[in-house]
Amino acid sequence: MPVPILLVTGFLGAGKTTVVNHLLAHADGRRIATVVNDFGAINIDAELIAGASDGVVSLSNGCICCSLEGDLLRTLSTLLRRDPRPEYIVIETSGVADPADIVRNLMDPVILRETPLETVLCVMDASASPAALDDALVRSQLRAADVVALSKIDLADEGAGARMREAIRALRSPAVVVDALHGEIPSALLFPADVARAPAPREPGPRRPAEERFETLSWTSDQPLSLPRLQQAINRLAPKLARAKGLFETVEQPGRPMVLQFAAGRATLAPRQAPAAGVPRARIVFIAELGVLSKAELDAIMETCAARG
Repeated sequence: MPVPILLVTGFLGAGKTTVVNHLLAHADGRRIATVVNDFGAINIDAELIAGASDGVVSLSNGCICCSLEGDLLRTLSTLLRRDPRPEYIVIETSGVADPADIVRNLMDPVILRETPLETVLCVMDASASPAALDDALVRSQLRAADVVALSKIDLADEGAGARMREAIRALRSPAVVVDALHGEIPSALLFPADVARAPAPREPGPRRPAEERFETLSWTSDQPLSLPRLQQAINRLAPKLARAKGLFETVEQPGRPMVLQFAAGRATLAPRQAPAAGVPRARIVFIAELGVLSKAELDAIMETCAARG
């Protein structure tokens, strides 16, 4: 029996991991295997995915629409050999991935027969300006979507949310647009009732030339971080950042890991369970436009956060 794929796309910081986490936490007994692609050497998103899935496979330090294309196909083959076999596969792309290229790879007749692409879900930040849709990559992510989920709806005023819905429908009228408060989306929109039914092949559109716009810089420390100094560091770095995310311990609350998320100019902190043994106490990934932020500048700013032994 074929194993349907749910492809989750969306720009940097849109809220994809929150949506996937909610989906896995409310799987209702479904065996769901999850593939997480993070654009960087440290795959923070894979660590933030809830343990409700049927195993999380991490693809890091590249984008599955280009440099990790072969890794994705090999991963799907490995997942199909699991016993018991998953009933569904969720692929969370990196925020810089063009889903058209991924769809093109998944349209291979052999892959389509075994793991058909059932649904493409695009997560959009409802609090963002409709001008964000002018970005060519965001438009490509949106055009591939069957379902568009408006995240962070609680951060957008009613008028802003309405303008974003209108702009989305103008670009992608066939898509179903739903609010996804705290990542919640009706599972009936994402998973087929009849898994024996193979979806029709898709037309991914013309291949776009590869465009390297972003780079990732990772920073780690074996020391806990001063929370006030970290906040100062993020404020200094914010004008140059497209995204940041990481896990760390603080001097103020030792032994209590925290999650940092920075997107659209907003930084949030939340508690997190203890990390695996043998990893640095602070691991943060920063994503910026090419050439905007140097590793030397990043290290100099972040080193002020680490506690002195």
